Order: sequence, then structure tokens, then C-alpha cells
Amino acid sequence: MQANAMLQQLDFLREIDRLKSVIRQSPLLDQSRKENSAEHSWHLAMYAMLLHDHAHSPVNIERVIKMLLIHDIVEVDVGDTPIHSGASQQDQALQESMAAERLFGLLPQQQGADLLALWQEFEAASSDDAKFAKALDRVQPLLINVATNGGTWVENNVSLEMVLQRYGPTIERSSPALWMHCEEMARAHFARVKSEGVVIDG
Repeated sequence: MQANAMLQQLDFLREIDRLKSVIRQSPLLDQSRKENSAEHSWHLAMYAMLLHDHAHSPVNIERVIKMLLIHDIVEVDVGDTPIHSGASQQDQALQESMAAERLFGLLPQQQGADLLALWQEFEAASSDDAKFAKALDRVQPLLINVATNGGTWVENNVSLEMVLQRYGPTIERSSPALWMHCEEMARAHFARVKSEGVVIDG
């Protein structure tokens, strides 16, 4: 039984290696290339480890890190859907749910069920842990965009108002302190863009 469980776990680990090939829109800070989803998940786990004291409510850092390590595993099957893509959220949710069932189903039954439940908790933002994980999933790309002179905002004609709407509520409900910093940086970025005469539609 133990040997069989180990083989299932190894199969799962081999399968999720494919996450390293899922390319996101966000660039690396040196802008040499786009980041992949595995790098994004690792980076978010580091964000959680270092920033959890800024959560509005107490969080279980181990659970938050676990959520962030698995939150994008479904992209092995469905790819990355950027926040500014305008894709149908209902269709995306259905596809990702099916992917989660398949991927976590590769694991031993109880382990797979536990991780699936954790992924679903993240998706639903149904706990303080999940809300903080969701907040960090917004913080990281926002900071990347500011640090890369607009990054994906430029590519998608994203305005300050769109940033405030798409990032603000998710971050602020879990960490007002982080949102205050992020909002300040976003406003400074768009003020600079305006002063330089760059027009952004939207």
C-alpha cells in the first residue's frame, strides 16, 4: 500500500512539472522574459512567508503557503488566464474545477481530497487564510507592473481606475496595510505616465 501511494505521488510530481512551461503575461523584473506559473507560485509562497504579519486577521501561514503552492496547478491543463483578458469567469471556473479533479485525483485518495479541498477553499476565498492568499496573488503582479514601467498594464491598456477596481478590493479586505502601499505605488506610476504624456485608454 505504501509503495503504491509513493508511485501515485511521484506520478503527480512528474505531471505538475508541466507548470514550468505555462508562461504568464508578467515579465521578470529584469524584463528578459515572461515568468512561468511555477515561478509565480514559488514567489507567492515567499511573499506569504515574509508578509503574513500584515494580514488584517490572524492567518495560518503553513496553510497559506500550501494554498499558494497549489493555486495555479490547474494551469497544467487549462493554461494561464490573465486578469485583464476579459475571459468568461464562469467558463474558466468550470475548466479549472475539472482540471483540479483530474490532477489531485492522481494522488492517494485522502491526500488528493485534502489538496482539492484546500484549492477549492482558495478559489472561494472562504477563510481568512484563503483571502490573504488571494490578496498576495494580486499584490505580486501589481508590484511587477510598477517595477517594469507598466508591464502588462501597458500591453492591455489598463488605466488607474481599472487597477483600483481589479486589485483593490481583493487586497484591501485581507490586508489594508498592503493595499495602502500598493495603491500609493500604482497612483505614483500613473501620475508619472500622465506627466510624460503617455495616453492609456480605458
